[in-house]
Amino acid sequence: MTMTADETLIRQYGALLSINQLAAILDRSPDGLRTTLRSSGEWVNKINATRLRLGRCLYFCTVAVADVLGIR
Repeated sequence: MTMTADETLIRQYGALLSINQLAAILDRSPDGLRTTLRSSGEWVNKINATRLRLGRCLYFCTVAVADVLGIR
């Protein structure tokens, strides 16, 4: 049985990605990713649409991020 990329991400990180986990997936530094997510652009808007704020913490839906990255 072969797992898809989004299933692998969910197994490794869970249903929600922290900014540090998303940065690791994108091979970026967390600070660089934060800066990029404050800018505008098609890719940035799609990633920001997956975000979820819980208290002061920022998370991203793993399945939605996989969709945006085209690995689902």
